[in-house]
Amino acid sequence: MPTAELGLVSPLSRKISASAILSAGESDVLRSFEANPRPLRRRQEFITEGRKYQNLFVILEGISIRYRVLRNGTRQVVGVMLPGDFAGVPGCLFESALYSVRTLTDSVVSPVSLSRVIELFDVQPRLAAKIFWSFTCDAAVTAERLIAIGRLSALERVAHFVVELLTRMQAIGLADERSFAIPLTQELIGDALGLSVPHVNRVLRQLRDENILKIKEGVVIVKDIDALSELADFEQTYLKPLSISELF
Repeated sequence: MPTAELGLVSPLSRKISASAILSAGESDVLRSFEANPRPLRRRQEFITEGRKYQNLFVILEGISIRYRVLRNGTRQVVGVMLPGDFAGVPGCLFESALYSVRTLTDSVVSPVSLSRVIELFDVQPRLAAKIFWSFTCDAAVTAERLIAIGRLSALERVAHFVVELLTRMQAIGLADERSFAIPLTQELIGDALGLSVPHVNRVLRQLRDENILKIKEGVVIVKDIDALSELADFEQTYLKPLSISELF
């Protein structure tokens, strides 16, 4: 879908329709999920690990992270959420939140009760299946991150993380061919990839010196996408699940 058209579609509908054709009624339901916008300031936590919550949150604008702070005070970032994503999955299916979620930027979210989403299995089972089908991509992103942390070098991890973010941002019209805006600090990269800040600094300096990647003032600029993709051995098929429409 051309970028110019993306802004005409709600973020959630845009994400679901990437792997499923939506009927007019289904689109109306998804828009209703976005009908209670709640502005959040930058770095505001809206789901807290260990606390019970009954709402999911559709990200309408801005970027958030899902993370856990360990007993020793270190933080592990387990997900970056973009417009159209649901915050609160999979923790909503447990007694209390498994992870905390906070904004990276000024954001807008819309709360949706978990009971309302579960109710779809009775009243609109096909739409319920399409929503949960979309979660497979989220699970695949988490699995790829685990593989990267376990088996890739620091240079390869950073390259993969950046190319993945670029690809995801492009899909929702928030990136051009080679750049996107996100406050991607060295601390955040380190917390997402299991690297120390000095190690991240060395990797970014190497990529900058080789004229492959530059991060400045909240803008990520990929100067050589082919070189960065080759470093990461990046294959984007895990970001494109099989179309569920083929089953309906």
